[in-house]
Amino acid sequence: MATPLTAAKLLEVLRDEGLKVVEHRSWRTHNRNHKGPWGPLHGVMIHHTVTSGTESSVELCYNGHSALPGPLCHGVIAKDGSVHLVGNGRANHAGLGDDEVLRAVIAESALPADNEANTDGNQHFYGFEAVNLGDGEDPWPAAQLEAIEKAAAAICRAHGWSHRSVIGHKEWQPGKVDPRGFTMESMRERVKDRLAAVPTTPSRPPAQKPPKPKPPAAHEPFPGAAFFAAGRRSAIITAMGRRLVAEGCGRYEVGPGPAWSDADRASYAAWQRKLGYTGSAADGTPGRTSWDKLKVPNV
Repeated sequence: MATPLTAAKLLEVLRDEGLKVVEHRSWRTHNRNHKGPWGPLHGVMIHHTVTSGTESSVELCYNGHSALPGPLCHGVIAKDGSVHLVGNGRANHAGLGDDEVLRAVIAESALPADNEANTDGNQHFYGFEAVNLGDGEDPWPAAQLEAIEKAAAAICRAHGWSHRSVIGHKEWQPGKVDPRGFTMESMRERVKDRLAAVPTTPSRPPAQKPPKPKPPAAHEPFPGAAFFAAGRRSAIITAMGRRLVAEGCGRYEVGPGPAWSDADRASYAAWQRKLGYTGSAADGTPGRTSWDKLKVPNV
């Protein structure tokens, strides 16, 4: 779960991933927020446009049509790999989908088959439309596939999500076939590999004399008590949970995960009691002293 990126931040993370980004008209304030909430965000959804031509496809996704007002996505990915931003906020791209699929995306687990349309996806997903006729014959140039990979990875990297937070429209809403022409499993593998690599930052010129890097800390430094709030997702929380289990303080039913939960709080409270804390000092909210003693490994 995450708060939506601002328009400036979305532009920044896409460019930092090495994408050529085109800002289309008033995309920064173009949205459907008056029709419903925008967020919390859980993932990135990929579509194909069923159109040809960059200019006409971008205009269609910006304006929409009589039956479905625009924006119809947040970005249009052209054949040449350029990303044209057309909206920031709620967009008419996902429609109603399967609540079990949404829960799997949140848990970053394998997706079940989509067989229901009972949950608003426009609230919870970023959407990218890739220019393609969707007939199974229109080609997917390497530059376009790479841009889909980069755009999805950029947003996942910004929110601390894994590749499991990237899905296709056909995996969300029964009856949909997009994107057609490549598999989402293959695209998720590409995103996974990219997330494991260090991103390029072409929009920021390198410093003339970069500072000498500090040696890594022996363990994960205390991120502050405010870090451990409802909705927080981080690999640090997973690493903390594993250490709590190793110390015999785990109170998990299915094991630690990246989302801060009641099970994490109960497990940390058990750790605090093990250290001798009582009462409000053992409320399950990490403090610097108890955190340093837990020795959470770097992530």
